[in-house]
Amino acid sequence: MSELLPRIHPDDYCNEDLPALSQPWWQTLPSDFHAMPDHFLADSDTSWRISSTAAVDTLARTGLACMAGAASLPATLNAARQRQERELADFYRPFLEAGDPNAFFTPPTAQVDIKRTPVSSYHFQPEDGDAHTLHFASPFTPKNPALKDRYLNHTRNGTAWAQHWRHHDGPRPTLVMIHGFVADPYWLNTRWLALPWFYKQGFDVLLYTLPFHGRRKSRFAPFSGAEFFSQGMATLNETFAHAIHDLRLFMQMLREQGSPAIGATGISLGGYTTGLLAALEKDLAFAIPNVPLVSVIDLMKSWFPISQQVKLLNRVYDTNTAGLREITALHSPLTWPCQVPQSGRMIIGGAGDRFAPPKHSHLLRQHWNNCDVHWFPGNHLLHLDQGLYLKAMRDFMKGALAEQKVRLSA
Repeated sequence: MSELLPRIHPDDYCNEDLPALSQPWWQTLPSDFHAMPDHFLADSDTSWRISSTAAVDTLARTGLACMAGAASLPATLNAARQRQERELADFYRPFLEAGDPNAFFTPPTAQVDIKRTPVSSYHFQPEDGDAHTLHFASPFTPKNPALKDRYLNHTRNGTAWAQHWRHHDGPRPTLVMIHGFVADPYWLNTRWLALPWFYKQGFDVLLYTLPFHGRRKSRFAPFSGAEFFSQGMATLNETFAHAIHDLRLFMQMLREQGSPAIGATGISLGGYTTGLLAALEKDLAFAIPNVPLVSVIDLMKSWFPISQQVKLLNRVYDTNTAGLREITALHSPLTWPCQVPQSGRMIIGGAGDRFAPPKHSHLLRQHWNNCDVHWFPGNHLLHLDQGLYLKAMRDFMKGALAEQKVRLSA
């Protein structure tokens, strides 16, 4: 096989037990979706790479699941919180039934003062541009009034952060990068997705920090991101609303500075958020989720030992798997139509991924009208043949920008 071609064909994923996606997905997806196997048509060498990296992923996933489960357990076992949670979750049902994601993910209207400071010396320093750390006081307020004080009490989370690289001869088209769960450091994402290489291909870059990560985590949180999923399903809805709200304000800044186009990519939880953003922002030139998940509940059910806590959630919310999916459906990319043109949709999936298994990418691809997909023979953390998909992303992004330019000039 030529080194210039991917080892896995876009349509090599096969799961005969998985039906075609239909809406509402939270009811029609099989209850055992989390346990369904992932299989690829591949030669023996590629199959070995997939299986071996999958085994490594499973071991690493268990460690992260222990951390996440321990962080969420106190709130889950709190009897008073359990009584409140079902009523809090019911508040979001009308937004889901409205059929318009922007009814809940309301576009921001407030003006913010974005501060800029040069990045530290150990961060990427472009020779033909500048790199700054950005931050602003977020005007976000939860939709649910019963959560307002509790949510806003996380004062450090109330400051939005990002890092911005831009060319001196710009502005250029901007690649927005959204990190994964607990994986917020700028230096990590700079290297993980070879962002300096994308910068040298002609893109400005914005690295966005999700709520409750990095400088946004509370001082006594056990680890970065610990509070993202540990405060109940209602707060999780508000957390995603906050993530989109602040990201839109950074995107508004990019537009005001004259960026001719904006596209987004993200890893894992960042891929999930990228998929959600693609349902909200009509002028995104491209959206490229990388090893994304699409259903938080099904992901939890596949992660031992946190899978055991799903049974407790069933009792807390007095519902089954479909009901738990519905509670979290507001922020799932599967719930809403994608607003990005077909020419701007692409998914990067790891065939050996056991953090966000390939079936999640497969479902998103179905929902996105059988869009472009690039499978690599690695896992969630080890992206084998990454050079191939980076070049595929670059070519795809440039093609999407050209398509957008044609549409705007028509």
